[in-house]
Amino acid sequence: MKSFFKGIHIYIIALSLIVFISSAYALTLDEAVSLAKENLPSYKASLIKVRSTEALYDASLAPYLPSLDASISQKRLYTSKEFSTRTYDLTLSYTLFDGGKRRANRDIAWLNLNIDKEDARKNLLELEYNIKVAFYSALAQKETVEQRKIQLQNAQKDHEVAEGRYKFGVAKLSDVLQASVRLEQARYNLIQAEGDFKKALSELNSLIGKSLDSQYDIAGSLDIDIKLPDRNKLSDIALQRPEVKQAENSLEISRSNKSLANSAFYPSLQLSTSYSKTKGGAFRTSSPEEKTVGITATWNIFELGKFFKRKSSEFEKGVSAEKLNDLKRNVLLDVHKTYEDFITASNKLKVAEQQLKQAEHNYSQAFGEYKVGKADILSLVQAESLLSNAREQLISSKLNLILSKALLEKIVGIEKLESLSQ
Repeated sequence: MKSFFKGIHIYIIALSLIVFISSAYALTLDEAVSLAKENLPSYKASLIKVRSTEALYDASLAPYLPSLDASISQKRLYTSKEFSTRTYDLTLSYTLFDGGKRRANRDIAWLNLNIDKEDARKNLLELEYNIKVAFYSALAQKETVEQRKIQLQNAQKDHEVAEGRYKFGVAKLSDVLQASVRLEQARYNLIQAEGDFKKALSELNSLIGKSLDSQYDIAGSLDIDIKLPDRNKLSDIALQRPEVKQAENSLEISRSNKSLANSAFYPSLQLSTSYSKTKGGAFRTSSPEEKTVGITATWNIFELGKFFKRKSSEFEKGVSAEKLNDLKRNVLLDVHKTYEDFITASNKLKVAEQQLKQAEHNYSQAFGEYKVGKADILSLVQAESLLSNAREQLISSKLNLILSKALLEKIVGIEKLESLSQ
């Protein structure tokens, strides 16, 4: 029996340790980004796509190397005498000149590889932005839960004072009822905040590959202190964004396509050597083996389509150039607008901080006045409600500032703005 209780005691201690360790775990932003890199399917797909395009780029080297072909054929002929033959052929060929076709194709393969690499970088920036939004939104919801707990405590304190004053006959029953309504509203708001926090965690869990109902703490702060870099500096960096690089590569592809179209106007030279061996047959005087070496020159004198293809490639180059210019225009506009959003969010945060100080002073004054009978319950309830709104407005302002910073980082194409000031 003693060993039984000892086993239970050890089990309880082990279980307590597990609960303590799990509850002590706190997810950081960097850990969330790392988990998303490992688990987010869209990002993993972009990396696989790069490997696929790398293989195609390696394949574009083939025309620069000799080609070796082997064939075997079996024939049965029915003439005055029935007989069969079997032929073995081995051919080695090499392209001496093709008007720049293979060079253009290899350049295009290299540019396509660069485009897919930039697409993977774009997916990484999108991943980091989505993680930041989900992470800080969950953190804001967590702080909202804490603030609504304080809101509930204040409402309970107001209700207790109203009940006490009513018992001593210095307050009306309506005071107690007003305080009760506010108390129940505070309970309702807390339940809503707890539910919103769970939903915010589920969105974060979906991105980092955890079970949707996983519960854990979040390590971070909504308070940031950053000196915003010069707008022109951010604009210059933004012109190196993956989308801009992709557009520049697309312009180079259009130029290579023009070279590809021009290659049709040049002759092609092919060197080939072959070995052929025939077994069987009725003609014993024919040579059973043949060895040949030759150079073949092919030049298309006229084919209507190649003229229009060359003309089309010139237009496509112009289209790519204009698309690049328009993309740069939009990028610079996005940087300008998001920069202004960040400044606006920063200024609104300063006002929200001042409003909270005023709301705290207002509530403290209203509570003291009501407690000694110099104010009515409506003034106290309104002051407490304004204080709750000010607290939540401060959280919302902090979140908006962080999200505007995250969006600016995404638009500029960097991981952290802090890296520019180092």
